[in-house]
This record gives sequence, structure tokens and C-alpha cells, in this order.
Amino acid sequence: MFNLIYILYLLEPYKLNINIWAFQFMKDIANAPLNYIMVLLAKSFLIVIPIIVLYLFFVKKDKNVYTFIVAGILFYVISDLIKFIVKEPRPCNVSDLYWINKVYCEPTYSFPSNHASVLTGLSLFLTKYKYLRILYVVWLFFVLFGRVYLGLHYFTDIIAGMALSIVLYFIITHYEKQINNFLNNIVKKIFPKLALKD
Repeated sequence: MFNLIYILYLLEPYKLNINIWAFQFMKDIANAPLNYIMVLLAKSFLIVIPIIVLYLFFVKKDKNVYTFIVAGILFYVISDLIKFIVKEPRPCNVSDLYWINKVYCEPTYSFPSNHASVLTGLSLFLTKYKYLRILYVVWLFFVLFGRVYLGLHYFTDIIAGMALSIVLYFIITHYEKQINNFLNNIVKKIFPKLALKD
């Protein structure tokens, strides 16, 4: 898995045809209203993820909410660690890509996409909730589309982030029961009325 990520990095993503094609497509459809929508979508996870956590905890009383939270943190930390090892500049900071749609730029690194890593991985925890998962996946598609549209990520950053989260998901779910019980016991000691039943 990590070898695949490293190979993708060595291929100089700004020269890969799939990335050039994606940026050309984004440039062709770019317009001011869509720019605004994509910026809002990029930040929407700050609202969407907490709402899902509250829904799983208070409405569904699903103990897997603990693993959902832990997984989200791990997805972020591990993908961010890879970013600081690889140090791939964001496309909007690459001089050869002066022509792409750039709405705003960030000085942080690009590979892999944290949005793709965290949000794709979290979708895998929602299999029990058909309608929630459908809505989530539609939202996820537009968020990840927006990362390339805004010039913040290469298409290959998105693919690598998704692949990373899928691998990590299977590792984390191996310890799901232990994580849920451990954190639920902590809640039980601190806020007994909030503890979730088996």
C-alpha cells in the first residue's frame, strides 16, 4: 500500500495525463457560482461530521460511534503524517500549473488528500444506515470533486487518500469492539447517563 503511494508520488503528478485531464475539465466548467459552492463544500465537513456523530450517539445509540470518531482521527493523523514525509506541493502552488482553476490556495502539502482519507473511510462505517449512507456518499463525491476543482489536489491525491482509508478501515474494524467498549466504559464512569447499552 505505502509502496503504491510512494510510486504515485515519484511519477510527478503534474505531468500525469489523468491529472492534466482533470484540471482541464475543471477549468472548462469553472464559473463564479460554482467556485463559491465548492469552497462551501470544502468546509462543510465541519458541520456534517459532528451532525452524524450526534445522530449516531443520541438518536441511534450506536456504540460504533466511538470507532467512527477514533477512525476519523486516525485517518487524519496518518494521512497528514504521509503529507509531511512526501511534501508534495499543492497543484495551485506549482508554477507549471499556472493555467488551472485556482480559487484559493493553501501553503500545506497535497499528497494524499486528507478530505479523501477521512471522509471516504468514515463512509464505510455507515453501512447499517442505507439512506444516511446514500446522502453521505453523494455529499462525499461533491466534496472530493471540489478538491480538484479548487486546484488544491491532484486527482491522484484523491485516489491515494481513498485507498489509504480503505486499508486503515479494515485494520481499525479488527479492534472495533475493544475501542467501543473501552470508550463507552470511560463515558460510563464520567457521565453514566450518556453511556450506551450493548
